[in-house]
Amino acid sequence: MIAGLNLFLRGWGNYFRTGNASDKFRQLDRHVGWRLKRLLIKKRGRNLRAGQAARWTESWFHDQGLHKLLGTIRYPKAA
Repeated sequence: MIAGLNLFLRGWGNYFRTGNASDKFRQLDRHVGWRLKRLLIKKRGRNLRAGQAARWTESWFHDQGLHKLLGTIRYPKAA
């Protein structure tokens, strides 16, 4: 699933990376991490162990290979 998301995130990030998109990129990174966490919680259901959901943070997903949009912004050069 992360590989499929990375294709979308990279394409979207490359299109919108010029300019001042840092706030939106941060919001999108948070939202993607939150949705993946909710998906894992729903998938585990009753088999979710105590404290297991707490370790699924944004940094954990990025360690698993999820593309991070924040930090990819390129500002256009002055003419």
